[in-house]
Amino acid sequence: MTEKTTLRVFSVLAIRAAVDRLLPLWQQRYPHITLDITWGPTVVIEKNIAAGQRVDAVIVTVEALDRLIAAGEVPAASRIELVDSQIGLAALPGAPKPDISSVAALKAALLNARSVGYSLAGASGIYFRQLLENLGIADEVNRRATTIPEGFTARLLVEGKADIAVQQISELLTVEGIAIIGPLPPGAEKTLSFSAGVFSDAERPEDAARLLAFLRSAEARGIFEASGLSWRE
Repeated sequence: MTEKTTLRVFSVLAIRAAVDRLLPLWQQRYPHITLDITWGPTVVIEKNIAAGQRVDAVIVTVEALDRLIAAGEVPAASRIELVDSQIGLAALPGAPKPDISSVAALKAALLNARSVGYSLAGASGIYFRQLLENLGIADEVNRRATTIPEGFTARLLVEGKADIAVQQISELLTVEGIAIIGPLPPGAEKTLSFSAGVFSDAERPEDAARLLAFLRSAEARGIFEASGLSWRE
């Protein structure tokens, strides 16, 4: 009888909806391996690793994995490229969808919003704060903005705290009862890329490698793409 094990993983929130849909297939294929996933923004994951926390596998931005490899935390040979994720906007279904087809239109939409919701620690929120500065509207938008430390900003729409939510489209789609307005327009667009690797001192390196291979499978690709993510070759 195969021994039951637990595989510990740090992962970005951007792929959570896809992974939730993949879990039944994983459990069918590897019934003896339970996934224990700690979800969070890349910046939080990096802080946890710097504080000495260790897991078996990690899924973060390409840049963060570069740093982990350079620090000797993750062997370069274990690295896989995973998905690309666009930052976009969402609103409630039935609400007027603002024009965001150009930078000027996006600027007007953000200024006209009752409240814009975004996260402070997530990669999308960090980028969006800088975008507001670049557009010269940071003070006006932030005066009425609703922010969260981390998590899914589309929940602010459902709770009536914001009428526009900004985040990676795959994260926005995690929340039911919302509608995607679209990605950020040319000139303001941002694509985040994610990679994964096995920790150098992983307790379950072989199981971690199985997980990464599973995430690169044809079945996984279909679910990632259905969840608003683009496959990285």
